[in-house]
Amino acid sequence: MPPQDDSNGANGVETVREAVEQSRSGAPAVGSVVRDRFTSDEIFQRIVAAADEEITSGSRELFFSALAAGFAITITFLLYASLTATTGGDTIVSAMLYPLGFIYIIIGGYQLYTENTLPPVALTLERLASIPALLRNWLVVLAGNFTGGGLGAAALAYGGVLSPEGSEAALSLAQKGIETSPGTLFVKAAFAGLIVAGVVWVGYAARDTMSRIVVVYLAFLAIPIGGLFHVVVSFTEMLYLVFQNDLSLLVGLREFVLPVLLGNTVGGVVLVTVVNYFQTTESRLESARFEGSTRQLSLREWVLGGFAGRSYVPLVDTSAEVQRSSDYRVLVPISNPRTESPLIDLACQIASAREDATVHVVHVVQVPKRRASAYDRTQRRRIVDESNELLQGVRDHVGDYDVGCETSTVVSHRSFDELFDIARRKDADLTVIGWGENQPWSAIRTERPLTELTSRLPSDFLVLRERALDESRVLLPVARSPHADLSAEVVASLQQTVGSAVTLLHVVDGAGERDTGETFLAEWAAERGLGDADLVVDDSGDVEAAIAREARDKSLLVIGATERGLFTRLVTGSLHLGVVEEVDCSVLIAERATGYGILRRLFG
Repeated sequence: MPPQDDSNGANGVETVREAVEQSRSGAPAVGSVVRDRFTSDEIFQRIVAAADEEITSGSRELFFSALAAGFAITITFLLYASLTATTGGDTIVSAMLYPLGFIYIIIGGYQLYTENTLPPVALTLERLASIPALLRNWLVVLAGNFTGGGLGAAALAYGGVLSPEGSEAALSLAQKGIETSPGTLFVKAAFAGLIVAGVVWVGYAARDTMSRIVVVYLAFLAIPIGGLFHVVVSFTEMLYLVFQNDLSLLVGLREFVLPVLLGNTVGGVVLVTVVNYFQTTESRLESARFEGSTRQLSLREWVLGGFAGRSYVPLVDTSAEVQRSSDYRVLVPISNPRTESPLIDLACQIASAREDATVHVVHVVQVPKRRASAYDRTQRRRIVDESNELLQGVRDHVGDYDVGCETSTVVSHRSFDELFDIARRKDADLTVIGWGENQPWSAIRTERPLTELTSRLPSDFLVLRERALDESRVLLPVARSPHADLSAEVVASLQQTVGSAVTLLHVVDGAGERDTGETFLAEWAAERGLGDADLVVDDSGDVEAAIAREARDKSLLVIGATERGLFTRLVTGSLHLGVVEEVDCSVLIAERATGYGILRRLFG
């Protein structure tokens, strides 16, 4: 595909991925000077596009990809030991099939620690990803590699895969590493790290699979011939010795695996990643940033990551900013700017109750996962241009309210997962989303919900089940819960901005608790600025039936998530108690970002 003319795309709607790959993520498909060769800047752009996929992958995906890679290393160890046995230890012939496992890993796109050093480090050097995000990526991949290598070592030790001669050769190969001094191991491993990370750089410069296979084969052939050490192979060899009762695990980790790990890391990061990074020009990603260096993480965010704000700056993001405010930010992800004005109105009404607030509307354009890589630069530009035109109507609509407005577009196949990423990137205080059969957020059941259930929500969340939205008569069930507190804040905002008539409902178990319930409800309402609301205490003890009865003449039900968590309910399809489906009015469900642990979030 020839390079595209960017003269019409410099208006702020071109995404980084559009600038950095012409298929899915933006990396150049052909060289700008010579068609079949890339400049160092273009290679770097391709690496950054790939790093974006890695750094935004969930721990589950990374771990199992790394586990597959670790188990594939068993192929390398198996073939090396077998050929060593059958060739009488001939150095060159024994090593001929050593690279096969690495070819399987790299061409197959699996995650290998040493191969994984370069792309995430490139992103971190650009201050688009934080150091904690990099370390998390490394640790997950390393854990997966070691788990896979350990399983492979166990299979070789106890599965009868190796012949007696091959088993002896395997023990001999592993013993050589144990007998090598830590200093020598470190230096030899540094050279191996250089080779592997160099393969990654050269691999992104190649335009076809056959070229990559040749590069990988020749480069990894140098490791056994040169007597070098790769950490995942070394870990597999060490465990093989442990399983054969020839080595203590602690000794093997300390005296063999650790020096090799440090050497591979230094060789991969310092000798290749940093050197290759500084051979690029200062404009290596200049065309890919709308806001220049301001899109980078601050030094504090870069060092501390999520503990100090953002840990990652997105590579898929378009922004058309009208007015910016950082005091209070309401994020509104939508799938159709033409039909979701009620959701935007609700967000604006809530934001209007604050003195200095911004509503940020994000148009999430969902593309099929299997076709995502087929969307080239021209298609993505067309999608973003059309989205920007639709969002102009949104900006005009928000302009009727006394709030700041920002809009942006994201093109992704990860609809619900992307929602969490957006909320983190935009530092949202509140995220307002719609819920329904035609909403892409229903994909939570097929994306990876448990990832989010085990961690802190990125912001407070409101989920609207809209049935001809009308905020004139609001019912708010009250319980002792931070989610009910968020509901109260929302209702107080609606009361202030649209004059909603509010009814508070509290359910107690029996007539004997009515007096206590009335006292609690009156104090709760007064503390939250809802003292003029109608107060209703129901002593039936049946929360769901009481809500259904009181909601018959109401236009909006605002209800807090259970202690089990809103998103647990979304996954199971039960939302909140089941009353959501029973009432005829619109329903707004609220969940506060409480930071509960995994057990409480999953089981209440």
